Amino acid sequence: MRSDSHIVSRRTLLCVGLGVGTATVTGVGVGFLTHQGTAGGADPGLPHGAGDAPAPAAGGAAPGAPKAKRAPELRRATPDSYRLRPLAGETSMGEPAAHPPVRTHAESRLSSLHGRHVVALTFDDGPHPEHTPRLLEVLRRHGVQATFFVVGQNAAAFPELLHAIAADGHVVGNHSYTHRQLPRLPSTEIRSELSRTSELIDRVVGTPPRWCRAPYGDWHPPSLKICSELGMEPMNWSVDTQDWARPGTARIVRAVLENTTPGAIILQHDGGGLRDQTVAAVDRYLPLLQERGFTCVRPSV
Repeated sequence: MRSDSHIVSRRTLLCVGLGVGTATVTGVGVGFLTHQGTAGGADPGLPHGAGDAPAPAAGGAAPGAPKAKRAPELRRATPDSYRLRPLAGETSMGEPAAHPPVRTHAESRLSSLHGRHVVALTFDDGPHPEHTPRLLEVLRRHGVQATFFVVGQNAAAFPELLHAIAADGHVVGNHSYTHRQLPRLPSTEIRSELSRTSELIDRVVGTPPRWCRAPYGDWHPPSLKICSELGMEPMNWSVDTQDWARPGTARIVRAVLENTTPGAIILQHDGGGLRDQTVAAVDRYLPLLQERGFTCVRPSV
């Protein structure tokens, strides 16, 4: 009996030893295969497609198009991760600059005039596939630079127009993603509206926006705070052409000429509806402003 017990004990120990050894080898093999499967690919710890991606470009890609030609999806690990990214003009070798201070109101006039007759032209709600290219041609012909506050949905549909705006030296600003009234939204949705648009601009143009205009110019303390956290300055206007109401080219021209003073920020639109009157008005009033000694400039931070 004692001999049989020894035999059973030895067999038990042998089986246990073989089991441990097999599990160790299996674990190493699984670890190696897992490493091989993820090397050069997405981090398995991040869900595929996490975060909000912009709407597909107009027309869409043809079925079966190679995946390599698709634009990379935007991904956010947390709802406010965008504010952790370096600000415009910085490199990965430098420390991120401090966020702008939280403003109590949005800028409605240019600062640092130094006695100059300067004015800023701003255009909201684009880009538009017809009116934006025509407006860019007018501005190019007159040698003028402006600021375009783009709506994220439109920019996602026409990213080539963002490239065209930036290539001509104009400023690309943030005008939210879906043009919703910010004070009516919870803070999480305000952050999403602004951060999605900033991410899209950064991905397409190569630098994040430094200026933001709330839809309808409607700011409140939470939206101003989020604007600052995302590295942007808020901007409103001092001259409202009311071109959105299509009052006629002559009335738009008159609104600009009668109300523009040094440091003025002029509100116009290149999207959100038919803007042929705006394009014609800009072509008409620009030489008249220049005759009066005004220079159109980009806003400086």
